[in-house]
Amino acid sequence: MHKRRKAREIALQILYGLDVQQVDLAEAIALFWINFDEANEKISEEIKSFSTELVEGTWKNRKKIDKLISGNSSNWTLGRMSRVDKSILRMAVYELLFCPDIPPKVTLNEAIDLGKIYGSENSGSFINGILNALYLKLHGNHGDRILET
Repeated sequence: MHKRRKAREIALQILYGLDVQQVDLAEAIALFWINFDEANEKISEEIKSFSTELVEGTWKNRKKIDKLISGNSSNWTLGRMSRVDKSILRMAVYELLFCPDIPPKVTLNEAIDLGKIYGSENSGSFINGILNALYLKLHGNHGDRILET
């Protein structure tokens, strides 16, 4: 498994936990790593660093991110979305907005794959639709959609 994919999976778990338990950000990250280390899993500093960046950036910017998601999800309020899909969308929107070193197509592919693995059978297409609409809104009609599944 690629390092960034593993980091995104970890970030998804922490973001999901933050959404469910509503604990302090630093505490949620620390608790995750304590439990992870107790499971004797070896994770590189690169993975820890990237996953922490995703979690902190996503969580600290979630009001702006949630507003963008809501504005691009016809007939779906954030409250109606599954927590898994919402966490994946939040992380992907964070990447699109604040990680210029990550190509948008990579962000979308990763988000869709996470949705297919951890979400429902429709999560991949749901995430794809919202992220494509958001990308087009942010970048105008400078070409086609960035990804079709």
